[in-house]
Parts: sequence; structure tokens; C-alpha cells
Amino acid sequence: MSINSGSEGATIRRRSWRDVDLRAVAPFAALALLIVIGALVNPNFISITNLANVATRSAFIAIIAVGATFVISSGDLDLSVGSMVAFVASLMILFMNSGVIADPGLMLAAAMVLTVVIGSLCGLANGLITTVGRIEPFIATLGTMGIYRGLTTWLSQGGAITLRSSELQGLYRPAYFGSVFGLPVPILVILIVTAIAAFILYRTRYGRHVTAVGSSRDVARYSGIAVNRVRTIAFIIQGLCVAIAVLLYVPRLGSTSATTGILWELQAITAVVVGGTALKGGAGRVWGTICGAFILELVGNIMLLSNFISEYLIGAIQGSIIIIAMLVQRSLTRKA
Repeated sequence: MSINSGSEGATIRRRSWRDVDLRAVAPFAALALLIVIGALVNPNFISITNLANVATRSAFIAIIAVGATFVISSGDLDLSVGSMVAFVASLMILFMNSGVIADPGLMLAAAMVLTVVIGSLCGLANGLITTVGRIEPFIATLGTMGIYRGLTTWLSQGGAITLRSSELQGLYRPAYFGSVFGLPVPILVILIVTAIAAFILYRTRYGRHVTAVGSSRDVARYSGIAVNRVRTIAFIIQGLCVAIAVLLYVPRLGSTSATTGILWELQAITAVVVGGTALKGGAGRVWGTICGAFILELVGNIMLLSNFISEYLIGAIQGSIIIIAMLVQRSLTRKA
């Protein structure tokens, strides 16, 4: 009896060690290492104020990347998110400048609802073009990226679109600069959005279908899963997350232009991949995505606080990070 107990204990110990998913742990280990490096580079890096500012600035990419996690987990890709941000933000500001609603509070509420609707419709358009049109998502969203950017340029006439009402600006400002119980609003929004996304992806049937579709569309289809519907909803979730990011972006600057959101798609995809989500689909890690977004912002912050690397190389560093993350992900997949 004791021999069996011992063998069972050994088996349990072996399983607990083997069950550690290095792809899930790696982003958080990298984040901890970056914090240590930042503290060594500059003592001010580790301050609560600096870290809170870093987390706040990462809100846009983090929230957009949450939506990208669904799209990538289902085996697709969305390259239009940066242009979509500029387009949705432009329409939001133009609506608020129209003055069709006299009451500032009602105007702001209507503008926020409109933003969510437009963002969702943009995501729906991407989804339908990809699924119903049977166009590769890379090509489909490359096309809509040009459409959204071109429409933004046309709406702004090549310049900037600025919120004119100082009353609306003052009313809307706390949406980015405010805090709740000492916690900045953008960080609170990140936590809420991520918690909801994690519940959907890990605890609902739709979340299981996303993973199944990303793993093998043919197998998912033979299992009775509506593959095109799952993929289209993932794009809608992406558009919704873009809209939420816009709701935080507009009160920060009070304006937008044709250059808004350039390369945000690269940052969002990088955050997803660094967070442990497989780029080929079939595995999504929402909290890892948030960790990846923080890592990107921390890298930029460390570069600003140090004199070792020029801050103008941030884009190059981010591009290198996604390549390194893919190599690490492939290496860990082989070991698994």
C-alpha cells in the first residue's frame, strides 16, 4: 500500500511540474525582469507615480489588444485597428461639434453610445468581408485600413479635428485624467475590460468555440460550430475594444487627425504575441496580453529614463520584440 502511495505521490509531483505552461508564465517573468532592470537604470522608475503613468499610457494598446486576442485566437488577423481608432475618434468629435443636442451631458452620452456603435460596425464590416467575402483577413483588413485612414483624412481635410466646446472638454476630461478610489480611470477600465474578456474566453461556450476554430476550422465545422459566426463576432469584439480605447483617447487630447493610431496595429499584435497567444490561433491568453502591453510601455519608459538607447528607436525595439517573442514561443511549443 505504501509503495502505491509513494508512486502516486511521485506521479503527482511529476504532473505538477510538467503542467507548468512556460508560454503562460514567460510574459510575467519578462515583466518582472523589466521592472528590476528599470529600477537599476533609474531609481525613479520604480516609483508608484511612474508605474501608474506607464499603466495609464498603455491603456489604449492594452484594450485594443484584448480584442485582438479574440481575433488572433480564432485564427485571423486585423491590421486596421490603428486606422479604425482615427476614424471612430473623428466621427465622435465631429458629432460632439455638431451641437445637435443642446444639453452637454446628453450630448456626451449620445456621443459615447455612437462611438460604441460605430466601432462595432467597423468590426462587423471586417468580419463580413473576411468570412462572407472569403478574403484572407490579412488582405481584407489591409484594405479596410486604407479605407478608414482615407476617410479620416477626408473628414479632417488633412489636418486635425478638435473638440470645440470647452464645456464638453471639461465634462469629458475625468474619463482619462480622473480616478476612482485613487485608481486612475484608464487602469480601472483595463481591469474591467480584461476581466470580462477573460470570462468570455475561458468560461463561456463562445470562448471554447473561438479556441476550437483557431485550432482547426475543419474540425470545428464538422463538430457543428458556426465557424463564420464565431470569426465575425471576434471581429465585432475587436471593434468594440477599439471604441472603448477611443472613449479614453478623445478626452486625453481633445483632438484627432489622420496620423492618429499609426502603427498601433503592430503594437497590439506584439502585445498579444508577447502575452503568449499563438499567432496561428487556437490559444488565447487575455491576461498575458495585458502583460504584453505593459511590457511594451515599460520598454519605452526605460529608454526614456536612460541614456543607453535613443528614444527614437522605440519602433525598432518593438519590432524586434515581436520577432523575439515568436522565436521564444516556437521554442517553448517544441519543448511542450
